[in-house]
Amino acid sequence: MTTTITPNPAAPPAERAAYGRDARKRASRSCQGWFEAGRERRDAVEVLQAQSATRVPELVPIRYARMLESPFRFYRGAAALMAMDLAELPSTGLTVQLCGDAHLLNFRLLASPERHLVFDINDFDETLPGPFEWDVKRLAASFAIAGRHNGFSTADQDRAVLECVRSYRTRMREFAAMPTLDVWYAQDDADRMRALMASSMTKEARRRTAEATARARTRTQLQAFDKLTRVTAEGRRIAPDPPLITPLRDLLSDPSDDRQEKELRAVLEGYARTLPPERRFLLRRFRLVDLARKVVGVGSVGTRCWIVLLLGKGDDDPLLLQAKEAQESVLAAHTGGPAYDNQGRRVVSGQRLIQTTSDIFLGWTHAVGLDGVGRDFYVRQLRDWKGIAQPDTMDPALLKLFAHLCGACLARAHARSGDPVAIAAYLGGGDRFDRALALFAQAYADQNERDAEALAEAVRSGRVRAADL
Repeated sequence: MTTTITPNPAAPPAERAAYGRDARKRASRSCQGWFEAGRERRDAVEVLQAQSATRVPELVPIRYARMLESPFRFYRGAAALMAMDLAELPSTGLTVQLCGDAHLLNFRLLASPERHLVFDINDFDETLPGPFEWDVKRLAASFAIAGRHNGFSTADQDRAVLECVRSYRTRMREFAAMPTLDVWYAQDDADRMRALMASSMTKEARRRTAEATARARTRTQLQAFDKLTRVTAEGRRIAPDPPLITPLRDLLSDPSDDRQEKELRAVLEGYARTLPPERRFLLRRFRLVDLARKVVGVGSVGTRCWIVLLLGKGDDDPLLLQAKEAQESVLAAHTGGPAYDNQGRRVVSGQRLIQTTSDIFLGWTHAVGLDGVGRDFYVRQLRDWKGIAQPDTMDPALLKLFAHLCGACLARAHARSGDPVAIAAYLGGGDRFDRALALFAQAYADQNERDAEALAEAVRSGRVRAADL
């Protein structure tokens, strides 16, 4: 179990900085570069199977199939394996609210409530307090793995990792010198990012960044509405695309049985109670029309996820919500973090702490499923101006640039929830921590490939089954 240490946030800066430097005795910056799986390490496939045991059985083969598409996709689904490995390493004990799954594809353009594009972390399924370096290591390794997937040289992979960690370290030092409220108000809006990075961008990089920003603004509720729904004799309904999208009516053994729909309406009412009063007022302007189970992501495949279609004034006035099952964080067994009466509440609390601006419909609830088992969920809008990176189309220069943005963004998240003075003091002004994490990223990329091959062998031997995609 990792011990986390929280200095008094109201202590004088000199005392907090000394606290951070003292953390080097527990975990030197150089030792952060070491990784080697021990002989007692649990079997990777066994860990994945343990996770799958609580998921929808018929969807688990889809999860394995998606993970086997590439080592990078495997990494996206293997947060539990990395949490297990990080817990065995020396820890600084400097606590932040961890994202818990801080790989590069969980950083993207999002819409703020003021309708501005911002760059921020997007996925909080595993969020929990823990040592700040766990997030940094997961992010750093993701750039090495993505670079390998693209066929980049080891030198180019290292340059991306070094830029990611350098950006994290230098921005954390900036936050350490800022007033407390300025740290809390800091935001990475799209226009600021373009201006900040323009001098280091190539013409092609500027073009692609502009395209990504424009594309994110088209990924609206209406675009998702057009894609996911159709007009039927009963009115606008979610279009089936099994097994990826399955309307509730197709999951019921008796389509005339309205008990499940009544329960889901009760769930929606319970979720509404977790919203601020003005958001509950807004939600009441919409009526529930349809529900469907949806397969999402890579690591989340097999967890229960529902899309909820609500309509306002008419068929052209939609609200699409996503209610996603929140299971216990993969970090929980290793950090001894706080207990929550609802895992959806854990996700929402962590997201509100880490993000500068969160979805106005973000909330949580508890639901009884078709199998009669109660589960926790968090709820948010299905799509709202999301711009997702495409690392497999990036050249080394663009991957390095994206690494800079992600590292700086993660530093902002950690500065909000942790002590930027202590963390900056631990990191120091030199590049010792940066170079150590470049070594770690390569070592963990090797381990990730071994684990991916172990899953592939388990499929070949029949130990587990992967779907044909």
